[in-house]
Amino acid sequence: MSLISVTSLSRVFDVSKPWLNRVLERRPKALLTAVSEVDFEVAPRSTYALVGESGSGKSTIGRMLVGLLTPTSGEVEINGVNLATEQDADKVDAIRSDIQMIFQDPFASLNPRWRVRDIIVEPVVARGGDATGLAEKLLEQVGLSALDAGKFPHEFSGGQRQRICIARALSSEPKLIVCDEPTSALDVSVQAQVLNLMSDLKDNFGLTYVLISHDLTVVQHMADRIGVLYLGRLVEEASPEDLFANTKHPYTKMLLEAAPRMDGFGREATLPEGEIPDPINPPTGCAFHPRCPLATDVCKAERPKMRTINATRVACHLAE
Repeated sequence: MSLISVTSLSRVFDVSKPWLNRVLERRPKALLTAVSEVDFEVAPRSTYALVGESGSGKSTIGRMLVGLLTPTSGEVEINGVNLATEQDADKVDAIRSDIQMIFQDPFASLNPRWRVRDIIVEPVVARGGDATGLAEKLLEQVGLSALDAGKFPHEFSGGQRQRICIARALSSEPKLIVCDEPTSALDVSVQAQVLNLMSDLKDNFGLTYVLISHDLTVVQHMADRIGVLYLGRLVEEASPEDLFANTKHPYTKMLLEAAPRMDGFGREATLPEGEIPDPINPPTGCAFHPRCPLATDVCKAERPKMRTINATRVACHLAE
């Protein structure tokens, strides 16, 4: 059984001007489709990565998984429970206690007025649990000192703050942690330390990660399954081995060619062509067809359905 099951998930934001402005300027409502009919499943104790360019809907999906945003349509089930429609409050509360999130900017997600001890134990205290000595124990587990519990967030470096965020996420003993670009604000050496720490904690605590990232080198080493997003649509899903060795979708190929490589000195990479379309007025058919070198008339007219080829799920008319 899957821990997470996402079915036809969509999220539309109303970005219209105020009503009076629309009337005077004779403009219709402006609706931005951030996520469009996304389907995927995440197995327990695995790492599922979502990758794509900025604006592809990665963070929006992450926020819907933890309940910070409500889907416009479709379903998100955590352990068989739909948090948006479930009527049993106790069941929803039990599922919510199993979910935590690590945000992209560690300093922005830490209360500057609170000491680290209070920040870490907040999820436990909010539910009336006993937090005696918990902060000190978790700080040591994430590679910091127990004496750091009495300090404030501004007294730490970026990598240390992210470790504090990880400690806070672990305090409620969750089963699922959604990691929204957890290392993008850190330098390369600290990134490696944080990623190694997350990998060790996953094994020690039996965690499930949904890892949101734009860095393909990170997800290649961390993920058990990778989903590639473009303009809010899932275009390809595969294991890291299949995705990097036998790419099916032209957009995924473009991402891989654009990524820096250690052996890439002097190589002539094909530069990405065109710009991401306006999500308020997306293209008909396949969203990638204005930038795709293989696009045909059917790509412009018909949205490709997700289908399985070997071990890869791909939404492309010309995947073969």
